[in-house]
Amino acid sequence: MIDPLERLIQRAEHLMARIESVLPQPLTEPDWSAAIAWRYRKRASGHGVLEPVRHVAGIALDDLKEIDGQKDKIRRNTEQFVQGRPANNVLLTGARGTGKSSLIKACLNAYAARGLRLIEVDKADLTDLPDIVDVVSERPEKFVVFCDDLSFEDGEPGYKALKSILDGSVAAATPNVLIYATSNRRHLLPEYMKENLTYTHSEDGEVHPGEVVEEKISLSERFGLWVSFYPFSQDEYLAITAQWLSSFGVGPQAIDAARPEALVWALERGSRSGRVAYQFARDYAGRRSA
Repeated sequence: MIDPLERLIQRAEHLMARIESVLPQPLTEPDWSAAIAWRYRKRASGHGVLEPVRHVAGIALDDLKEIDGQKDKIRRNTEQFVQGRPANNVLLTGARGTGKSSLIKACLNAYAARGLRLIEVDKADLTDLPDIVDVVSERPEKFVVFCDDLSFEDGEPGYKALKSILDGSVAAATPNVLIYATSNRRHLLPEYMKENLTYTHSEDGEVHPGEVVEEKISLSERFGLWVSFYPFSQDEYLAITAQWLSSFGVGPQAIDAARPEALVWALERGSRSGRVAYQFARDYAGRRSA
């Protein structure tokens, strides 16, 4: 017969085990040899995990056309980072579909053999950035923390967390971690006309920006390198389309014949972007191979 005290102890231990299973646990290191890219995810229980990305998009730097200036800046900064020299956190901003995210993925593929790794973090999980930095701080690899399509609304907690890790926190990011973020907004927060009312002008013409506006631009200013992307002209769009068609095995004559269709495709979508060019090339190449 089980002693009542022993039964009580068993029940207490069982209850404690169940409670511990649902409490947030410290972030643990994954098997770093499993992948070159990782995705940080929160479980329903609140546990954060680094999941390997098994199939990274196989895009190369040479695949990206008509953004040579932006490509040179990102490649130079990433080269410095991989070599262990000083490098900057990067904010890539501008028109949608112009290759911001693709450029970061292409850099990963170009420098993975030299120890570059990527960790993708959603903006909702940016509050856990210090934990991620702690996990990778002693690793020999270089880690780019990638935040795609980054923008914030007023009061979101990830804003303060990212601001602190970029510049200003006592626990600064380690030398083997950089933040690469993409956004359609240059200042990452919405701006309103009423905020301009906080500007004042002194008698000698000096302008004193209002504190609200200062707060909104302070995050983007913490990125050391800004890289801007612009809408493509018609010729640039057609050049990108030709490159993607060629990558899908379409011959030169067929590429020339596809130009009118490519322009109509862009017109229907209201955008001459690299993404639209890629989507057209997939459609066109797929129809030809049927």
